[in-house]
Amino acid sequence: MIYTMATDYMERAKSWLSEEFDEKTRREVIELMKGDPKILEDAFYRNLEFGTGGLRGIMGAGTNRMNSYTVRMATQGLANYLKKTFPGEDMSVVISYDSRNNSALFAKDTARVLIANDIKVYVFDNIRPTPELSFAIRYLKCEAGIMITASHNPKEYNGYKVFWEDGGQIITPHDTAIIEEVNKIESISQVLYDESGHPDGIGADVDNAFLSSVLSLLLSPDSIARHSDLKIAYTPLHGTGVRLVPSALARIGFKNVYHVDDQDVSDGNFPTVVSPNPEEPTAMKMVIDRADEVGADIALGTDPDADRVGLAVRDADGRMVLLTGNQTASILISYMLTRWQELGKLKGNEYVVKTIVTTELIRTICDKYKVKMYDVLTGFKYIADIVHNNEGKSTFIGGGEESNGFNAGEFVRDKDSIVTCSLICECAAWLADPGKTLYGYLQEIYAEYGYYKERLLSVTKKGKDGIAQIQQMMVDFRSNPPKELAGSPVVKVMDYKCPEKTGLPSSNVLQFFSADGCKVTVRPSGTEPKIKFYVAARGADADLRSEQLLEQFR
Repeated sequence: MIYTMATDYMERAKSWLSEEFDEKTRREVIELMKGDPKILEDAFYRNLEFGTGGLRGIMGAGTNRMNSYTVRMATQGLANYLKKTFPGEDMSVVISYDSRNNSALFAKDTARVLIANDIKVYVFDNIRPTPELSFAIRYLKCEAGIMITASHNPKEYNGYKVFWEDGGQIITPHDTAIIEEVNKIESISQVLYDESGHPDGIGADVDNAFLSSVLSLLLSPDSIARHSDLKIAYTPLHGTGVRLVPSALARIGFKNVYHVDDQDVSDGNFPTVVSPNPEEPTAMKMVIDRADEVGADIALGTDPDADRVGLAVRDADGRMVLLTGNQTASILISYMLTRWQELGKLKGNEYVVKTIVTTELIRTICDKYKVKMYDVLTGFKYIADIVHNNEGKSTFIGGGEESNGFNAGEFVRDKDSIVTCSLICECAAWLADPGKTLYGYLQEIYAEYGYYKERLLSVTKKGKDGIAQIQQMMVDFRSNPPKELAGSPVVKVMDYKCPEKTGLPSSNVLQFFSADGCKVTVRPSGTEPKIKFYVAARGADADLRSEQLLEQFR
């Protein structure tokens, strides 16, 4: 049967002791029954939600956990939707996976369900980044793609991202329609599974095609040739970036890429970091130390599925400082628009895309170059949708989001750390010609366009009670919005549940704008048990006002 939150979780747990489940799983359920009732309840109180992008959750036995059974059931629902959408056609799906524990197992489970449903499957011969999975969908002319990853979440998590034939993550109408099909799978007995199914292996051929596309984005090859000895420290944080980032930098022409050897090891336990998130200073510590050791001016870190980049650069005093995703995106957009103009590539039909929580500095830069800029909901899939809709009509220069995701070019329809690392290092080489640095360039951008300061406050609410608390917080903010932001009156409220007012799809997001230019966005995370407050201020006192905003919502 379909389990709902109203069903007794103990009855659901007992159902997992049947012969449909393997012995290891049954033993794990028995141990859960002997332990803390709260942990058992959290494992079984609901089905792990197949959200608008796929699955993500803590690994373990239970209906609310990532395991072979929840993965197989989700895949059967996806297979049923594919068969409805492409009736009578020969279909294919490409699968990639990261270094997390059980990722290879979940990829195998996924492939065997699809093969049992007469769908051709390609699987990479080893771990590969999410952006390469996006690239491979179009390169291999597949109807869909699946990436087994939980991105930058802690080691206890894993996930399952679904991409469509355009290479972007699923959006309306496919996301809701797939969810409907997944929810129809009431038991593991409904899943077709071919134990002997063998997918087609892919590897170096797709790698080479992907890296060739990365090289096609170069804007300053002469600068790279002059500064090929630029020193770069890099870490994949135990993830997939090790497969492609160093290769890309080498092919571009950079000769001095210094690794953090302990973090080159692909390990789902992420033994050298608390959380493999390159936005966090603790995750970037070892690569910054490596940069200091070798005298590098750039330190780069990529998350486990290599779609996000952390960047540290040397400030005016020679100290390594970690930039935010907003700062990195602003540097890259300024660099790319400058070079496109210098090279005569701006023809008037180019565009940039950012998310609604990403710095408004990008808009200001685009205005100078008279380049159109789109604002979209949080999530790179919405940037990819703009690229898809404009394909063949106008040219995508680049786009980013505050959470360290960026991309350029149209061959990958997701954030791409390989492209981003390449552009960062190319920009550094270009700046080296007149003796400038990335940090100095950021200060020049602020001097020209004004100072912008963005901060993020994430409040975690775990478990069943936490979800209810987050929902109530959004209700309270809607019924009683703040009257002021850091002492300045609120002059505008945007409720993204009202698409007729925003022009964007409905989303559980609120934005508050003050008279002095402050902006606060409140948004429950779509992938983690968190509610997020994105605060932004501009002007000479932006540091102070952004801190006041954090205190107001803390």
